[in-house]
Amino acid sequence: MSLQEILIPSIKIAIQELFEVTIEKIEFQSTRKEFDGDITMVIFPLLKVIKGNPVDLGNKIGNHLVENVAEVEAFNVVSGFLNIVIAKEYYINFFNEIKTDEQFGFVSPKDNEKAIMVEYSSPNTNKPLHLGHVRNNLLGYSVAEIIKASGKKVYKTQIINDRGIHICKSMLAWQKFGNSETPETSGLKGDKLVGKYYVAFDKTYKTEISELMSQGKTEEEAKKQAPIIIEAQQMLLDWEAGKPEVIALWKTMNQWVYDGFATTYNNLGVNFDSYYYESNTYLLGKEVVQIGLDKGVFEKDPDGSVWIDLTEDGLDRKIVLRSDGTAVYMTQDIGTAIQRSKDFPDVGGMVYTVGNEQDYHFKVLFLILKKLGFDWASSLNHLSYGMVELPSGKMKSREGTVVDADDLMEEMTETAQKLSEDLGKLEGYSKEEKAALYKTIGLGALKYYMLKVDPKKSMMFNPEESVDFAGNTGPFIQYTYARIQSILRKADFDTSVTLSAVEMRLHPKEKVLIKQIEMYPEVIQSAAINHSPALLANYIYDLVKEYNSFYQTVSILGEENHDKKVFRVQLSKKVADTIKTAFKLLGIDVPERM
Repeated sequence: MSLQEILIPSIKIAIQELFEVTIEKIEFQSTRKEFDGDITMVIFPLLKVIKGNPVDLGNKIGNHLVENVAEVEAFNVVSGFLNIVIAKEYYINFFNEIKTDEQFGFVSPKDNEKAIMVEYSSPNTNKPLHLGHVRNNLLGYSVAEIIKASGKKVYKTQIINDRGIHICKSMLAWQKFGNSETPETSGLKGDKLVGKYYVAFDKTYKTEISELMSQGKTEEEAKKQAPIIIEAQQMLLDWEAGKPEVIALWKTMNQWVYDGFATTYNNLGVNFDSYYYESNTYLLGKEVVQIGLDKGVFEKDPDGSVWIDLTEDGLDRKIVLRSDGTAVYMTQDIGTAIQRSKDFPDVGGMVYTVGNEQDYHFKVLFLILKKLGFDWASSLNHLSYGMVELPSGKMKSREGTVVDADDLMEEMTETAQKLSEDLGKLEGYSKEEKAALYKTIGLGALKYYMLKVDPKKSMMFNPEESVDFAGNTGPFIQYTYARIQSILRKADFDTSVTLSAVEMRLHPKEKVLIKQIEMYPEVIQSAAINHSPALLANYIYDLVKEYNSFYQTVSILGEENHDKKVFRVQLSKKVADTIKTAFKLLGIDVPERM
């Protein structure tokens, strides 16, 4: 039983007996380091229902706890804060309860509880995944895993933007300049091959614009009249009309991209339970528009276009169907959300992992779905994240200078290799073991650096800094895990015994570590509620810092007292287990040796 599970009912009883008042919520916080105590109750909220001096209230509650709760050893009151000192027996008993629990911190899904669907990645099929997609995928995957660990059933999904003018640009450029090359004949991954022709289209388009402008056309006129854009627009019309040769080329090139994406996803360590394709979903919302018209949610303009007026909700008037009857993105997203609820009837909420430039879009989408009467609409969330930049500046995908996801992962592995070789601690490793270790460290550095930042914030990704073996980095945490594994391998004695809470004496550093481990379940729940892997990442960093302080302060294998030595090895193992399970939620592997 956690400390708060013990204290909350005990404090409620104390308040009832002392003041004849029933309190619903007790507010706790960590005790400040300059004061004696293990957990602090905030007294100030009580003053709304109990008249009196906060110090006097704190003293009365503290005395009641010392007299009636075995786990409470002492207390002190500072202003409106009751600092509670917990007996060392509680920590040892708690540790004995959880030391071999491999699922510590994880909650199993409850029967009949609604599932959560998490959407992420959602790329276009005209180019490879890039740095922005990396943050998107890592966030979406990790949030899904954390929500699952918090006790929910989770489905991972994506919608692939596989139609439209941008897709036709790559197709047309391949027709014109490709000489029938394929991934097999070119040696390129399929997504890179298609992306090459997207860049080729843009290069040709710009050249034609310049030529038309030199002939006296305005830039706007040149953009519309460039022969290659006119051909691309015609190809889109042919696709929509179902022209066989266009559809065949579209299917072929898209499959090249899907095969390329699959390799990238596998290397990145993310996966999906379902896929939705824009070519199948772009018409889905049209029938919903008629339902919305019948309900009075939507309104039709004289030109035949359909709108929703959200001005009373602080938004604006939004189109959901053009006058020519064609759907807009909003229409598609409405239809896709409804279709997913039909495909997965146990889903009660969705998380959309999409950049913050789409904040307004999702406010409108969620509000429309609520107005259409879907109960689950109140459980829709937009995991809005900031842009990723490199020290050299923002990415520019149309100019072919995009930071490719595959290249980035390869660069991270190479950087990890160089740093590992410089440290010179890989004697006895085979070539294969070294390669696996470099990948584990490199990808761990990339993922941790991305995930330790609050998703809402834009971030600067510095590859060299991320692979540092010191500081708040993935390799620093991985190194601590490997160090503990070394200790466990050297522990040539029985560490499975359960030590008596009465006989054991805790070193202050041991107590701090157990307190940090005790927070793990609460951190998982908080990270799930807030859709923030950063909370979990930084928790693990704090745990590792405390362990390294413990490691530097006390002797472990060199301890003369056998019980203390056993306990410190057990405690080290639990720290390692916590690192491993938390990193797994972040999609990060840990090495047994470094």
